[in-house]
Amino acid sequence: MKRLFCILVIASLTLALSGCGGGGSSPPPPTFEARILSNPTYDGDIELASNVYILSPNSPTSVFAGIDPVTGSETRAFLNFSLSAVPSNAFINSAKLDLFIDSFNSVGITIPIRIELVSFTPPLVGSYYDRIILPPLEKVTSDIFLSDVNHHVLIDVTPLVDKAQLLGLTNFQIRILEDLVFVNQGLFEINDATTSKAPLLDIIYQ
Repeated sequence: MKRLFCILVIASLTLALSGCGGGGSSPPPPTFEARILSNPTYDGDIELASNVYILSPNSPTSVFAGIDPVTGSETRAFLNFSLSAVPSNAFINSAKLDLFIDSFNSVGITIPIRIELVSFTPPLVGSYYDRIILPPLEKVTSDIFLSDVNHHVLIDVTPLVDKAQLLGLTNFQIRILEDLVFVNQGLFEINDATTSKAPLLDIIYQ
């Protein structure tokens, strides 16, 4: 009986030690990647010129954002990504927005930009340009450089995807505009036509 009791005590101690940092800890949960192209049917831009909203045509080959340094008109780009590939309860490790810059028109070499998470019902209407009518839910800032022309630009949008998940949004919709904190006016063009250059949202989650 004493021998059986000793065996039970030893087995209990072995189990306890294995659960206390003895090399038996559970492996971290696996991570997954979702690479999501924007939907050109819902993408577009809205220009405000002489108090008139001018919308880009359906399924544009490119969208613009920024302030034209010649005319002073401002254009805001809108991109739409489906979040159906990402579970609603997923933890977002990181999210990168990949943009291919086709052109850059500025008096300087940098255009400061603001990327805002928004939520709207397609198709685009002129009033979506207005940040009061369509308020931002979250935002990040970045810069576009003259040297970015004909190159891919990666922008960290993790806070925006986090917010979209928190709100239970089924689409990741963003508005891109010049950050008016600065005075350096500039207009840049985002490719929205070919698969290899179209806007891409790369999400790592678990």
